[in-house]
Amino acid sequence: MPSPSPSPSPSTVAVGRAPGRVNLIGEHTDYNGGLCLPFAVDLATTATVRRRDDDRLVMRSREAPAGDEQWTAYVVGVVAELRRLGWDVPGLDVDVTSTVPLGGGLSSSAALECAVATAVAGLLGQALDGATRREVAEACRRAETEHVGAPTGGMDQLAAMLGADGHALLVDFADRDRPQVTPVPLPVSRDGLALLVTDTGVRHVLADGDGGYAQRRRECAAGHPRRLRHVTRENERVRAAVEAIDARAWPRLGDLMTASHGSLRDDYEVSVDRLDVVVDAAIGAGALGSRMTGGGFGGCTITLVAEKRLGVVRDAVDAAYRARDWAAPGHHVVQPGRGAEVLSAVE
Repeated sequence: MPSPSPSPSPSTVAVGRAPGRVNLIGEHTDYNGGLCLPFAVDLATTATVRRRDDDRLVMRSREAPAGDEQWTAYVVGVVAELRRLGWDVPGLDVDVTSTVPLGGGLSSSAALECAVATAVAGLLGQALDGATRREVAEACRRAETEHVGAPTGGMDQLAAMLGADGHALLVDFADRDRPQVTPVPLPVSRDGLALLVTDTGVRHVLADGDGGYAQRRRECAAGHPRRLRHVTRENERVRAAVEAIDARAWPRLGDLMTASHGSLRDDYEVSVDRLDVVVDAAIGAGALGSRMTGGGFGGCTITLVAEKRLGVVRDAVDAAYRARDWAAPGHHVVQPGRGAEVLSAVE
């Protein structure tokens, strides 16, 4: 049921922040009614919104490539969906900055959507309680699916809106209209471990309606045996991963992550050479586990590694890239962080 219109607010400018996300395990399962285990990260998008005296949307981004205006469709979609919820959204000037790699598999699109929606909430004086956060996540999913044309399943927006410090989120999409979300403590740093994100530099575009992501969705709907085998086994791996985390059985979690990558590479066929090279180099250098994260066809990996071996693993990955004359990858050590928040709202 749509939220009631928020009370009038004197705010004329508001700033919202929303994180990117890493999916620890459970890939391409959300739109198949399955399980996933994402967490919000400290890489984030910030949106500053200012009221206008007309009904126009004027948008600027420091990170968007020159001449690339596709990102504006996400903002337009978010505003349209918030109005559909009953929010009295005025014309806006929207300024966006981000540290989330664009097209890198850390859900820069959901971070953008949720940052804009959160900033609008601050502008309107709309409280972001648990129920409203879920409504916003769904509005942002619709913005991406219906206004941009990227057939995403909803995991990214839920992670961005509901993320919690030190926790992953076990999301069960059996009821796609009301996914069940359960926080799962993820105390890796307490046990001397780190989560290393490696950006391959290969970009993907999930909004390409004829691209691999949409094709995989169609294949699953049609009952493609290899695709469905991945989904079935990936759901089993997510359940086992939660058990391993609860028991702090980190080598077991690492094995499950690596098995997930093998399934995404061989059965779901969404990996690429540079993802495979990162995973193989990381495992060879002593990481407990590694896998691609996100939709695939490029993007990032997530690696579970002892903190004392972080440098060794990074060096091994960089050396593997140099040996192939590839540009050096990017590395980020991430922690499970909080979800979207209003940073300020002033007259």
